[in-house]
Amino acid sequence: MEGFLPWQWCLFWYIVAMPVVAYGVIQIKKITDKQPESKPLLAVSGAFVFILSSLKLPSVTGSCSHPTGTGLGAVLFGPAAASVLGAIVLVFQAILLAHGGITTLGANIFSMGIIGPLVAWLVYKGIQKANGPTLLGVFLAAALADLMTYVTTAIQLSLAFPVPSFGMAFNNFMWIFAITQIPLAIAEGLLTVVIFDYIMKLKPDILENLKVIGPKVKEKVQAVV
Repeated sequence: MEGFLPWQWCLFWYIVAMPVVAYGVIQIKKITDKQPESKPLLAVSGAFVFILSSLKLPSVTGSCSHPTGTGLGAVLFGPAAASVLGAIVLVFQAILLAHGGITTLGANIFSMGIIGPLVAWLVYKGIQKANGPTLLGVFLAAALADLMTYVTTAIQLSLAFPVPSFGMAFNNFMWIFAITQIPLAIAEGLLTVVIFDYIMKLKPDILENLKVIGPKVKEKVQAVV
């Protein structure tokens, strides 16, 4: 939340996060220039992040528990583009909803907008490369993006407040987060599967052009529809 982290850590996470977001802006421009028809899907991905991450549960850790929604954008557009969506959402939430903060924006972008999407993209691409079920890949991508966001948040809090030690602090933060975040991650994974399945049935051509699904998956979807 606003003002919770020492200024040194606020500055550090800004320095780490901003280059990634800048690179993400470049990637979004490349994607939308090459695939203009993907713009509405990009907007839907951003709205998905905003809605899910606004459903917060207060916590005693100086943070809060909530779904993140970043897995969908990472699967569709890659982790760099998803970092931009996360950054935009976090800015609006900090200003309009008192959710997060401007001083802690860099830290929040790093956990929710960078690490979460990166994990989602790696998991989905791994399942895809192994010829695993597409929807299983989407579920694991979304759920693990959510969980890894909070593992990262626990690390950030433990670095800032290593009491009585980093290891003990990390253990305490993770136990607190796990109570709410594990069921939230599962629920987010299932919801993301429903949304992705709808998109896949409605716009398989766009997903194929974005290399989210292959021709064989597209053919199966069209045969079912």
